[in-house]
Amino acid sequence: MNDPLEAAGIAPRLSVGEVARRSGVAVSTLHFYEAKGLIASRRSAGNQRRYARDVLRRVAFIRVAQHVGIQLADIAAALDTLPASRTPNREDWARLSSTWRVGLDERIAQLKKLRDTLDDCIGCGCLSIDRCRLRNPLDKLSAQGPGAQRLLVKPAGD
Repeated sequence: MNDPLEAAGIAPRLSVGEVARRSGVAVSTLHFYEAKGLIASRRSAGNQRRYARDVLRRVAFIRVAQHVGIQLADIAAALDTLPASRTPNREDWARLSSTWRVGLDERIAQLKKLRDTLDDCIGCGCLSIDRCRLRNPLDKLSAQGPGAQRLLVKPAGD
């Protein structure tokens, strides 16, 4: 026994059920994360998945990033920048979250704009009135005539 965990009676690798229980993530989600390359397992002699203990930190990292709206592809790219041989730490999170901050700030600005202009759009119907700042800023569609210009399907060749 060279592993200090094993010497202390602690299993160095966790089953998928143990990871699910300890992380609060469904087994199917863990399988999905593994299929996407976000986490990795090894197979036991009985062909069962076994995860290194640091997978718990990686799963927590993934869940927090998802919770704040980071896309799975961006999370995967971020995890690819981390050494596979160690658990993500506070410095890793600070570095990666700072790269995501710009995108989050842009999305927040877009959502604020949507919130602030949404009242003018409700009930508009034709989407061509001069107050519709979302679909028809400055009433540009009025030059095309009355009615729902964006909804009219014009035959090819007209």
